[in-house]
Amino acid sequence: MLIKVLKTYLSPYRKNVAIVMALLLIQSITNLYLPTLNADLINNGVAKGDVGYIWKIGAIMLAASALILGASVLLAYLSSKVSMAFGRDLRGGVFSAVEGFSARELNQFGAPSLITRNTNDVQQVQMVLFMGLTMMLGAPITGIGSVIMALRTNVKLSGLLLIAVPIMGVLIWSLLRRIVPLFRVMQIKIDRLNLVLREQIGGVRVIRAFVKTRFEEARFAETSEDLMQTTLGVTRTFAVMFPVLMLILNLSSVAVIWFGGKLVDSGEMPIGNLTAFLAYIMQILSSVMMAVMMSLMIPRAAASAERIQEVLDTPSSVIDSPNPKSPAGRTGILEFKDVEFRYPGAEHPVLSEISFTAHPGQVTAIVGSTGSGKSTLLNLIPRFIDVTGGAVYLDGLEVQEQSLEAIWSDIGLVPQRSFLFGGTIAENLRYGDAHATDEQLWAALEIAQATDFVKELPDLLESRVAQGGTNFSGGQRQRLSIARAIVKNPRLYILDDSFSALDYTTDSNLRAALARESQN
Repeated sequence: MLIKVLKTYLSPYRKNVAIVMALLLIQSITNLYLPTLNADLINNGVAKGDVGYIWKIGAIMLAASALILGASVLLAYLSSKVSMAFGRDLRGGVFSAVEGFSARELNQFGAPSLITRNTNDVQQVQMVLFMGLTMMLGAPITGIGSVIMALRTNVKLSGLLLIAVPIMGVLIWSLLRRIVPLFRVMQIKIDRLNLVLREQIGGVRVIRAFVKTRFEEARFAETSEDLMQTTLGVTRTFAVMFPVLMLILNLSSVAVIWFGGKLVDSGEMPIGNLTAFLAYIMQILSSVMMAVMMSLMIPRAAASAERIQEVLDTPSSVIDSPNPKSPAGRTGILEFKDVEFRYPGAEHPVLSEISFTAHPGQVTAIVGSTGSGKSTLLNLIPRFIDVTGGAVYLDGLEVQEQSLEAIWSDIGLVPQRSFLFGGTIAENLRYGDAHATDEQLWAALEIAQATDFVKELPDLLESRVAQGGTNFSGGQRQRLSIARAIVKNPRLYILDDSFSALDYTTDSNLRAALARESQN
């Protein structure tokens, strides 16, 4: 899944990735050349006292170092640019997929999980891409190149690699077997923590009213502790791995100096070659350590990519018509014909054989007990969910044959739970019509019986609205939501229990004003 996600969302940045790879090649080859230059400087310059040669090789080494510096800076810049753009596009892709979900898919994943997938999971994939561009692609070049250069420098000392590298390989393999399954568990537990936190923030008043603050604190602490224990399992593995790898690295250096010193003492090897070989050993083992770091990051990113791809691959159960039709005439008639709806896995339909016709200028009331399916019925009109039997017609044409956007543009929806966006009152009302004038906003507020409390606010239409409208009462939120629908000037109003928080007088006045408005 990780390869699929990277392939899909990296394709627009192929040119930059190619430049990054070219810079990595330049950086790696120059890094491999430096120890050989240093050996040449020691063997033919320092050992022979040739100052001119020292200056000459020193200048070449300085130029090589400058080249490495320039390549590294440009490499880091381009890698950051590509990975940030990739993350932005991936977040946009997930967001677009979620926007197209029906209520069924939203309930299937749950809001906390979708938030985690579009933030934490994307971040994991983005980080592994950045590290891959800056480190992982260069590690094989440096590692293989260093092995070749070490063999060229001294074959006898190269035998030490046959001991160090397999030991590191066995260590890495054993640690990966333990750590990979933990990453998937971690992401699931992060979802769980987000769910608990979201519930507690959203239900803080209920928690206080039922004196359950300590109970919820204990529940959050338990969930957080569960995540911490899983994370500790990962960090303990890291805590063991890196000191052991450093020990192998240092022991390898000691072994090279010990055996190399003997070869230098016996005249089998120049001192410059020993310093070069030591540098190549460091480069080999550093490449292995970089590979280890990436091998630990990739499984977590792969788990995140799998969760992201799951969202991207989930089709909406409500699909827009590929060849939408337009009604022959705008009659404004809404008709249900033998409509049935059954939730997935349910034994019995929640709606069955529903038939009625609503005409323009007419109020059609759907009456029923709690849980009888009133909201479900209303959700069938804008196709938030689709019928499982029968058909819904708008303007004489089945809604499934019409464009979703065309249907939505004709509908002014006030949901059962009034929701306001963070911003200002004016911004919320203009959600119905971005070009509405202040006069139109005040007219909508007048119909919705919201003028009185809005005029009492110090900034009037520019008064701040908290996320979800939590700085307004339930009745005020309902009236602002109704005003937003009125500003849209739709052909069809859908009011889902939208007067429940209003007092009798306000309810009566609002219904009368809305009836007059709908006649127009």
